Amino acid sequence: MSAKSQHNNILLAVAGFAAVVVVVALIGFFALGREPELIQGQVEVTEYRVSSKVPGRILELRVKEGDYVRKGDTLAILDAPDVQAKLAQARSAEDAAAAMDEMARSGARAEQVRGAFQVLQQAKAGLDIARKSYGRVQRLYDEGVMTEQKRDEAFANFKAMEAQVKAAQSQYDMARNGARREEKMAAAAQVNRAKGAVAEVSSYINETVQVAQMDGEVSEVYPKVGELVGTGAPIMSISVMTDMWGTFNVREDQLSGLAVGKTFNAYVPAFGKDISMKVYYMKDEGSYAVWKATKANGQFDLKTFEVKARPVGQVEGLRPGMSLVVKEK
Repeated sequence: MSAKSQHNNILLAVAGFAAVVVVVALIGFFALGREPELIQGQVEVTEYRVSSKVPGRILELRVKEGDYVRKGDTLAILDAPDVQAKLAQARSAEDAAAAMDEMARSGARAEQVRGAFQVLQQAKAGLDIARKSYGRVQRLYDEGVMTEQKRDEAFANFKAMEAQVKAAQSQYDMARNGARREEKMAAAAQVNRAKGAVAEVSSYINETVQVAQMDGEVSEVYPKVGELVGTGAPIMSISVMTDMWGTFNVREDQLSGLAVGKTFNAYVPAFGKDISMKVYYMKDEGSYAVWKATKANGQFDLKTFEVKARPVGQVEGLRPGMSLVVKEK
């Protein structure tokens, strides 16, 4: 056999093998089809952190991780001696302001009122004597027996005693009426200010007893008994188990059927079954999210979207962190 014939036979064998491979590939592609892509997410839950507006030392923890709590249940008790001292100061200031207000409303003491009355009576008696003396001097002056200077002196004494009676009457009225209206208003304002300070410090005292704001499960406790916590520092986290949803990161070419308001089925590996979910939120993940570059083959870039969906109805046993799998249609 010639070299040329051998070369042709090799080419025919290679071509035949390539043709068989292509045929098998085509048969497999059309017979089996492509495997559907999976979209995987996980269950999330609403959480709120329990924290205090005042710093203090953890005196007691009433719950532990995993406990279910109801709204109003006591969770932790803090010791805050500084706030207790401020409350004592605020209450003392309130007592002092109340005493000043009572004094302003009650007016002068009974002894002061009686003293002012006696001074008024004394002034009236002096006025009566001055009036009579002036009358006598005036008659003698009219008869030509008394000089004009004596008459003028008696008249001046009479007028002076009149003024003294008016002054004594004013002091007596002031003692009876007490403080002025403006002084009473100022004293009442001081009382309200002191009450506000007490209410403010009392609200801080209430912060030393932390209670649950909503029903939920204690997911994590951060400090230990005896440790100090600062203002706003988290003491524990509470998971609101009635508010769970699933979060998925989905490429935009996989968004078919995942529009807001649409329902779909998600497989829960923990249960080995599908659950129905409804989309309520969809937003692109921004320029920082992972893109799928496809320009190399003449197509376009695909962006990633965050999709959130809530279970349709209650799903018994569903827990935060469980996986959710959606098969692309």
